[in-house]
Amino acid sequence: MRLGVPELLVILAIVILIFGASRLPELGRGIGKGIKNFKDATREGADKQD
Repeated sequence: MRLGVPELLVILAIVILIFGASRLPELGRGIGKGIKNFKDATREGADKQD
């Protein structure tokens, strides 16, 4: 199951309706920090196993 451009645009429109356009940058930063923390944690876990 792959997401194409139309599906992504619909999802983006729904997110804008729910959170409002002014909160999107804040949500993006939060998601980015979460992904970075997850990557760092997985790297630390891999380093400890060696």
